Amino acid sequence: MNARQFVSQFEHLVKRGKSLRPGGVSKRARSRIPSGAPKALIFSPHPDDECIVGGLALRLLREAKWNVVNVAVTLGSKRARRAARLRELRNAGASLGFVLTLPREQGLEQITLKSRGENRAHWKAAVKIIAQILAAHRPRVIFVPHENDWHPTHVGTHFLVLDALKTLPPGFQCHVVETEFWGQMTEPNLLVELGAADVADLIAALACHAGEVRRNAYHTRLPAWMIDNVRRGAELVGGRGGAAPDFIFGAIYRLEKWSRGRLSQIQRGQGLLSCTTNAGKFFD
Repeated sequence: MNARQFVSQFEHLVKRGKSLRPGGVSKRARSRIPSGAPKALIFSPHPDDECIVGGLALRLLREAKWNVVNVAVTLGSKRARRAARLRELRNAGASLGFVLTLPREQGLEQITLKSRGENRAHWKAAVKIIAQILAAHRPRVIFVPHENDWHPTHVGTHFLVLDALKTLPPGFQCHVVETEFWGQMTEPNLLVELGAADVADLIAALACHAGEVRRNAYHTRLPAWMIDNVRRGAELVGGRGGAAPDFIFGAIYRLEKWSRGRLSQIQRGQGLLSCTTNAGKFFD
């Protein structure tokens, strides 16, 4: 194969990918989740974020039988689309095996830094709701966008969850996994390998968000993004100038711990989680 053939095959696959069908309900996704299993909460700024950044959460569900709960912080800014987006979200979650919880029936609104600074009563009410969800579930791990993830609602969700954590008793603790999509993290410390089957299921779930992928077929570009994550993560996480891990697909995160009312970064070896290691053991 020459370079032109290699690129042409990529081009052909992306064009064909626009006809991908949404995923069906996965029977194995929710099978044999034991009562009292550890919980992972994904705080999703919008419907579809649970699929985009949910690779590690999906591995926790499938490999360690954790209970993964998607907290849909908002249902988007377009009120006319919210009912449809909720249907799409339920379908996507069911295909992956993620449990859905809504902070309010129509989700929260105006979750931005502007709202945090200018509408204190509104922000305080939203913080209280998120704090109640955290206290009720007592998750071992939470997923939240990092503070520079570009989109105002992604950034707002980061500070919303951190503000909620600050209101909880000092004894509350959990791992915090910061995610990225719109804006890249400058100092990630975790690169997670994703197998082809898991990537395929994430894409099929993402295709359930039909109204969104019709305007922008970003589900077809998810594999390329995950391939590039390995390129970046090999240097940013694995170490500058070192040999890249033998991953095809990967997700980049920042792993931290919330304990005693503060957030601190933690490091696990080189910060590389391969598919040969049970994801649950990473959080023992």
